[in-house]
Amino acid sequence: QVQLVESGGGLVQAGGSLRLSCAASGSTFNIKAMGWYRQAPGKTRELVAEVTSGSSTNHENYADSVKGRFTISTDNADTVHLQMNNLKPEDTAVYYCNAKTYSWGDSWGQGTQVTVSP
Repeated sequence: QVQLVESGGGLVQAGGSLRLSCAASGSTFNIKAMGWYRQAPGKTRELVAEVTSGSSTNHENYADSVKGRFTISTDNADTVHLQMNNLKPEDTAVYYCNAKTYSWGDSWGQGTQVTVSP
């Protein structure tokens, strides 16, 4: 199994920046992709950004709403970051780290609140 611990998040004014980090532990060799999802009040959870490990390069995928503002990166196979620039009030949500594994499906972090004030 894989365990995920998130850090970062908080309150920022519109136009500001935040950086989220997520460290995986456990059977990290089983991870095939890591990313971030978010859930705003009254809305369903949605993909923000994801990076999939490839044989030679990683593949990144972003929601249209964050392209050009957010950047996902990895330090190694078990740590993922989300740099969020030019934040907007509509980015306010609980952000969840996600790991997709070959053997056990999805693992989730506990969530971290991001609040962007106008």
